[in-house]
Amino acid sequence: MKKFRLIINNYSLLIISGSGVSAQLKWTNVDSLYQPLPSSVHVFFTDDKVDSGLFRAFYLIADLKDKKLDFTVDTSKDRRLTPNTFYERNNKPLAVVNCTFFSYETNRSVSVVVKDGKIVSHNEAVKGRGGDSLRQYYYFKGAIGIFRNRKADVAWLGTNPVLKYAIAYQFPRTRAERGKLPSENSVTYNDSSNNFNKRKINGHVDSRWKVYTAVGGGPVLVQENNIMITNNQEGMFTGKAINDKHPRTAMGYTKEGKFFILMIEGRNKNASGATITQLAQIFKDLGCWEALNLDGGGSSCLLINGKETIKPSDAAGQRPVPAVFIIREK
Repeated sequence: MKKFRLIINNYSLLIISGSGVSAQLKWTNVDSLYQPLPSSVHVFFTDDKVDSGLFRAFYLIADLKDKKLDFTVDTSKDRRLTPNTFYERNNKPLAVVNCTFFSYETNRSVSVVVKDGKIVSHNEAVKGRGGDSLRQYYYFKGAIGIFRNRKADVAWLGTNPVLKYAIAYQFPRTRAERGKLPSENSVTYNDSSNNFNKRKINGHVDSRWKVYTAVGGGPVLVQENNIMITNNQEGMFTGKAINDKHPRTAMGYTKEGKFFILMIEGRNKNASGATITQLAQIFKDLGCWEALNLDGGGSSCLLINGKETIKPSDAAGQRPVPAVFIIREK
């Protein structure tokens, strides 16, 4: 596997050429285990090895163009619930999956969540260090969203509680000082898709990200069919942590409108998990146009018709989380 460091507009991006997986994984359709499923949704499983370690993974693929499917989220206020509890209180939807990173102290998401077109959770602000300790910064973190026209997008978001819409960039940015995020009064113009209001600020094109449903996480894994891991730009994992193996939750989509939820088992004797690099390569091999890592580890859990796919790694079973992504039939 070859790694290249690409410098564009002063941003250093990790571009990976060659497979981080020993070969493309062989996936088996396991729809029969999770019936009833609509014809636009399928479930696949693999226990092929990504390297020398044991490996188990599932993915759900759904057609965004199927208007009988609803892609939404649910959140809990200042508390955390297990995915199974979210499943029961949402009238047993087709799929429930963990998504955002969160704080154990507040039980709140620290990643953006958009429900019914409204931001219900913002990216967490981070305090500066040393002489900068009185300032707060907002990192432009990755998020995946679905618009009313059922098209998906992965972008880097800057959020601010005073803004009605998240500010989305189609290229990673470094952290921005509070107060220097774009304001709602900026001059805008609509693009042809009517999903974005674009403008230029300091030479960068940004937009009001008018998604109907979205969840945040990071780092971004694939952007415009290229593996582009923006861990440092998003202030995610420190040191060489992206090379550690863990259970993983991630989402992606194809240009043809297929939406993927990928779930990788880990931290047990049957499965050792995957690195961030391996995760990105899997999405690339699946043909995804863009993809995003979400909260993993003990939080990773995907329920399909109430049945678990991977075995959660926490000894107690499903870890309570403050937000879930949901697919349901109308």
